[in-house]
Amino acid sequence: MFDLLKALILGIVEGLTEFAPVSSTGHMIIVDDLLLKSKEILTEPVANTFKVVIQLGSILAVVIVFKDRFIDLLGLNRKKHYATENRLKLGQVIVGLLPAAVLGLLFEDFIDEHLFSINTVIYSLVAGAILMIIADIVSRNKPQINTIDKITYKQALGVGLFQCIALWPGFSRSGATISGGVLLGMSHRAAADFTFIMAVPVMAGASFLSLLKNWQYFSMDVLPFFIIGFISAFVFALVSIRFFLKLINRIKLLPFAIYRIIIAIIIYIVFL
Repeated sequence: MFDLLKALILGIVEGLTEFAPVSSTGHMIIVDDLLLKSKEILTEPVANTFKVVIQLGSILAVVIVFKDRFIDLLGLNRKKHYATENRLKLGQVIVGLLPAAVLGLLFEDFIDEHLFSINTVIYSLVAGAILMIIADIVSRNKPQINTIDKITYKQALGVGLFQCIALWPGFSRSGATISGGVLLGMSHRAAADFTFIMAVPVMAGASFLSLLKNWQYFSMDVLPFFIIGFISAFVFALVSIRFFLKLINRIKLLPFAIYRIIIAIIIYIVFL
């Protein structure tokens, strides 16, 4: 029962932090060290597979929240008026995905070898916080589009380029892309919507590839652990995404930037 409680806690952390601009990596470093690396619970390969499983729970939450939008993008909406409206197009999402996809493939080994460390995550937490503060300051006197249906291909590409920064572990994909979208003339809500939609194919693809490589670690012994983590990640991601989208235009990015700096300080004190 205690192990299942730990699975629940890890799923909650994943669900609450994966799509907020606070760096789920930074949080998982803390919780992972305290809970997941306990040898009596999981071996390292199983622990890594568990992280993929709970991430899929968070992805499912985004799909649920934006289900109507994904139906539109895939051309499955039969309502005729959508054909004449200026709507976000699948091509714009693809344009936004390409830069990070290409760089991720080219530099995957370099990132794994040189950027996954406590020090680099601390630096990225602070750097991301600075970018978010800059985005808030710049956006005060800048015209903004208030819906993703008005995003241009140029803006989609720009957000995609900002997403490349998130290849630096700890920077936060949503932190980079929301900040980038705001700097490119989107409202905080429009940038957040576009960020979440782009995240689904990237994260789902990476997660399923990882699962294919690690399917042998799914055994009856760890299955309850996986199920509890998946469900808790899904439920808390669903709540946090809805809550975040309602608040983001009002509170902007500054509170999250301050929080990131606090997390960086905690990691420094605890680990270094």
